[in-house]
Amino acid sequence: MAMKIEIWSDVMCPFCYIGKKNFEAALEKLPFRDELEVEWKSFQLDRTLDPAKTISTLDYFKQKKGFPEAQAEQMISQVTHAGKNAGIDFNFNDVQITNTYPAHRLLHLSKKYDCSSQTEEALFQAHFIDGKNVADTEVLLSIAASVGMDRDTAKVAVTSHQFDEEIDQDMMEAEHNNVRGVPFFILNGKYAVSGAQPAALFEEALQQTYDETESARFSAQGGTCDTDECSL
Repeated sequence: MAMKIEIWSDVMCPFCYIGKKNFEAALEKLPFRDELEVEWKSFQLDRTLDPAKTISTLDYFKQKKGFPEAQAEQMISQVTHAGKNAGIDFNFNDVQITNTYPAHRLLHLSKKYDCSSQTEEALFQAHFIDGKNVADTEVLLSIAASVGMDRDTAKVAVTSHQFDEEIDQDMMEAEHNNVRGVPFFILNGKYAVSGAQPAALFEEALQQTYDETESARFSAQGGTCDTDECSL
């Protein structure tokens, strides 16, 4: 049985992109990486945004979050620096912030094609590097095609309510697990890692969880006897 990693994330979250890069850097160092099952789950940081409109990062911080311009610029600078440490060249000047629900619909379709991580990466790239609108249907269809999904199937997914129940279920699970911010990782249903932690911390946490899982699996193997009978 594979060890499962659940990751709550939102496309508009720069720390989710950083966390993804650091998590994947940790995976590269682990000999059991092919035994892991990674599931990306939906989380929306701002459900009030209009998917028909976009806003710049600076204006979003000023208008929606109420930050003074100098503070907003400082925050953008800090995130840009953190991104470089993870190998990401954020292009906040061109970022178009919008409602990410359509992007989450595409992510849920990607599970059917077994390309969730590739789709997540393509969405982050489109949003943070290429300055594309990830609520735009044509943008999403282009991303779908780039990772091997059928365009017609993707169009139905992103323009209908096909995956809305699954998306809402993810967000209810997040609430149940007291997820207040993303990225949020749950390792094999037992341990939580919150935020864009360094690769070394992810590596240590994954190794510890894997070792405990293997130990439990070993203990569970073989026959047992109780006072009435023996069984395999």
